[in-house]
Amino acid sequence: MEIYLVGGAVRDKLLKLPVKDRDYVVVGATPEDMEAKGFKPVGADFPVFLHPETKEEYALARTERKSGKGYKGFTVYSSPDVTLEQDLQRRDLTINAMAEAEDGTLIDPFHGQKDLQEGYLRHVSPAFVEDPVRVLRVARFAARFDKWGFRVAHSTHKLMKQMVENGEVDYLVPERVWAELEGALGEPAPSRFFKVLRACGALARLFPEIDALYGVPQPEAHHPEVDTGVHCMMVLDQATALTQDKQVRFAALVHDLGKGTTPEAEWPKHIDHEERGAELVKALCQRFRIPNDYRDLAVIAARYHTHCHRFDELTPQTVLKTLEALDAFRKPERFQQFLLTCEADSRGRKGKESESYAQAEGFRQAYKAAAAVDTTEIAKVAGINGEQGALVGERIRQARLNAVKQVVKASNSAITEGGQDDTNNG
Repeated sequence: MEIYLVGGAVRDKLLKLPVKDRDYVVVGATPEDMEAKGFKPVGADFPVFLHPETKEEYALARTERKSGKGYKGFTVYSSPDVTLEQDLQRRDLTINAMAEAEDGTLIDPFHGQKDLQEGYLRHVSPAFVEDPVRVLRVARFAARFDKWGFRVAHSTHKLMKQMVENGEVDYLVPERVWAELEGALGEPAPSRFFKVLRACGALARLFPEIDALYGVPQPEAHHPEVDTGVHCMMVLDQATALTQDKQVRFAALVHDLGKGTTPEAEWPKHIDHEERGAELVKALCQRFRIPNDYRDLAVIAARYHTHCHRFDELTPQTVLKTLEALDAFRKPERFQQFLLTCEADSRGRKGKESESYAQAEGFRQAYKAAAAVDTTEIAKVAGINGEQGALVGERIRQARLNAVKQVVKASNSAITEGGQDDTNNG
């Protein structure tokens, strides 16, 4: 029995990154051998075991043969005669196909260390085309290692295009697509994920709503970058710079989907793109079974982001109605996420990346003033006066409106003096 550290742990050690998870391959052993040593079997599709003390995963060396469509269409073969090199050969990228022996020796049959040094994401073997998840994984690694300038090897890009053209990516199940997308949103450069997918044609197949934004113009006066797809990626970059929150990053990504459905005759304006976008977000989230908390923030960002941009133009009544529509009084944390998304949208424009965003502060102060209204006291007084139900609610609303009026007047003056009036087109 020989045990080797494999995969991401070896790669990250060579990159001098923190090693989060350690996976091991065991060569020359049977399941019975593992159980005899106290390992607990946990693998459903192939023999994987948990170490009795560390609980780290140990998998028996195996090979895989394509037997059907999709990422589950494989027949797994595991036996003591499967070699380490055979096990490494079934992996996706050369940088993930290295192993380290117990004495620290590096085993690198597919030159992964060289590709790490030169910054290439390169497939291990032609079997790469058999698993469509690998298209998403390559894109996600590009997002992870963007700061080092990692790029997809030409030969690997060619295979990825082939997988799109032959329909292999169409067999990806929603849960797996979302898992990779959510992972990409947590990487240092999520926009690279979508750029890599677009380059090989996978974006149009998996996320046609996002792909449709490219080539759609916006008014140059408000959007010097013009192209909506370019703007979309710039907004995602700004959200990434502002927060680690993947929900905000997702909302930033999809906030302008409605512009992809604007009739060409109306270009470069995008009237009512907010409502259209909210419906597209709902459909996308349903298709990939995206969690409700992601969906709910993304929907309100799509529908109300231009309200935030136009804060200095809104009446106090509209500001309060917007706060109510955002459910800000019951969900203040989500309201703050919404404001971050709007700030990312404002900054996600050519030449505007470092500008301040007074509109968010205006909305924030209006919310604080309205939320400070003592609703309990109002209800108590109303009860003494024999008032109930809708009338109590209206008194609370009127008190909140009076509070908002004071803030709106001051905030509008500050915004006007600061010249923050160029985001009206969303």
